[in-house]
Order: sequence, then C-alpha cells, then structure tokens
Amino acid sequence: MKRGEFELAVHLGIVRVEAQRSGGRPRVRQEEIDRLRSEDGFPEALRERVRTVGTAEGARLLGISPGRFTRLARAGCVTPVAFYLNRYRVVVWLYLAQELGGLAARSPELLVGNSPAWMRGRLDSGMDCRPRNWRSRRIERLLTRTEDPWARAAIAAQALDPAQLAEVVDDPYERAHFARVRPEPVFGQRGSSAAWEAMCRLMLADEPDEILWRRVNLIMELDSAREHRQAPRPGDEQRPGRKELGRPRVSAEAVELTDPVGPAESVKAVEPVEPAEAVQLAGPVTSADDLAELAEPAEQGGPVGLLARLGLRRVRRSRRPRVRDVHRAAPRAARSAGHRPPGRRRPLAGPQGGSVREDVSNRK
Repeated sequence: MKRGEFELAVHLGIVRVEAQRSGGRPRVRQEEIDRLRSEDGFPEALRERVRTVGTAEGARLLGISPGRFTRLARAGCVTPVAFYLNRYRVVVWLYLAQELGGLAARSPELLVGNSPAWMRGRLDSGMDCRPRNWRSRRIERLLTRTEDPWARAAIAAQALDPAQLAEVVDDPYERAHFARVRPEPVFGQRGSSAAWEAMCRLMLADEPDEILWRRVNLIMELDSAREHRQAPRPGDEQRPGRKELGRPRVSAEAVELTDPVGPAESVKAVEPVEPAEAVQLAGPVTSADDLAELAEPAEQGGPVGLLARLGLRRVRRSRRPRVRDVHRAAPRAARSAGHRPPGRRRPLAGPQGGSVREDVSNRK
C-alpha cells in the first residue's frame, strides 16, 4: 500500500492500531497484519476499500456528467473522505469509490431525470455540504479512536473558532490542555503549510445550526472530562529537588575542599567581614601611587569563595589596575577621605598686570 492509502486505512478503522502508553506513535501488531493477509482477495481487496476518486472519475463510475456529480456532492448526497490542494491552491475533494457504488444502488433516481425539490432548494440557496460532511466524518472517526475524556473534548473543540470556544470553555487552562491532548496525524508527514492552513479553515463550523450542534457536543464531552479528572494547572507538578537533579546538598557545616586554583587547604568556617574592617586607610590618599598600592590585588594563592570552590562560580583572576583607571579613581578616593583635591592654579601676575604667559608672548 502507498503511504496515503495506509493513512486512510488507519483513519477509517480498516487497519487497527494500538496506542502506546508512553504517548509515542501507535503500532500495528503482528496479529493485525496476519488478519489482513488472511482475508480473501488480499491485497487487491484492501486497496479497493481505500481507493479514492475525484469528480471526473467519480462521474465516470456513476455514468453521469461531472456537473451533475458536483451538484450531488454539494447537496450532501456524497460525503468526501479527503482533499488536496491543486497548483492553484483550490480544494479538490476525494470520495471513496465503494461509497459511490453504494449511492448508485441505493438512490438510482438521483442519477437520472430532474433533481428533487429539496436538492434544488439547497443548490439555489448556495449551500455546500461538502466541508460540513467532511468535518462530521473526520470528528466521528477521531472520537472512535480514543477513550480519553479530555482528548474527546479536544476533538469536539476543533470545530469551533477561538471566540466560540472561549464562550463555551471559559477556563484558559482547560483550553490550553486541549492543545496538549488533541490527537494529531501519527502516520506520515503533516503535509505542506498551505494544506495545513486549508485544513484548519475547513475544520471550523460555519452554519448557525452546525455551530449550535458542536457547542452542545462540546459541553457534553467537557462535563464528562471534568468528572473524570480536572485539567492540570500551574503548580500541580512539584519541581524536582537536588536529589532528582543529581546535585549534592551543601550544608553550612565545615567541609574540606580542594582549591582548584591554589594548593589544597581546609575551609573551616566562613565569617563575614565588615566593610569598615576590610580596609583601613593609614592616611589621606594624595597621589596615584598610594591608590595603586591600596588597589594591589591579593596573591595568587589567596582565599577563594565557597561557591568558586564548588565550581558554581568562576574565579576572577587578579589583574593590576590600569593607570587611566587609577588616575580617575584618585580624586574620588581623596574626597571620600575628607580631602579636597587642589583646584586649578591661577596664572601668576606679570610685571604689567598681565599673566606670565602673556608677558612671555609679548616679549617674543
């Protein structure tokens, strides 16, 4: 079978699959494969059950014109089972060949003569039952493949737009749970983005009576799901502890660690140091050399913090401050020590009341 035929066989329930408890792709058991192979006419009979036709081929099978076949499909006499987008991005509906043969045997009057009155009334009003019938068929098949109440409610919610869904399900956590448990196609790829967008548009109910019917079905499925269990909310799942993450628990007691930078030493206790006792200035800072001497980094084998020893913080390597930074920090340190830096000197007065620089320039 081709991939598309196999996916359609799984969707129609012709090939039974078994869901995985872990949530992965479903599997086909060997017993199911043996059952299919043991049927009469395998594999041609299996391919015939999933064979799909378009409008032209369907009209040829029924012995009618393509226009009459389109009118039958628009009136709801034939239900499409799948669709695809052509090169113009127009939806092309596909029908099961076996169902077309059943229509010819069940209602032969629809294939000849004038159309019935109810059929003409639907066509004159512009009704197109193909998307609605396709939605109903798809939702019914998805509901038969799952027994989870919340998954069934998520399937029923697919036929409503966000505004309609918010009116029926006012809890945002329940709507978010729908997106997590909603079943997706499990065999093959999802298809192109254009086909996926067209499918999302076709899944929404557009007629008032259909919208009302979908709302009633969603309310019934939602009540059943709430009785089974509540939707998960933030905080329901506990955060994993250090034991689950594999991180050791560090106590405040004394531990012996190996210094990753310097030699091995024992860390007995860590006592906080007050800022006032950390640095004691011997005198006022008057020059950049004094500030550079105070800003001299510690030795390479000096003490390292506890987080750095545990590997949770990177050890900063000591570096000597640049001269530019020292000159910038010198006035600040002097002001903090209570000393006012010297201001700009005024030029000395010259012999004729001018400055020394002006007198030198005059002489030149």
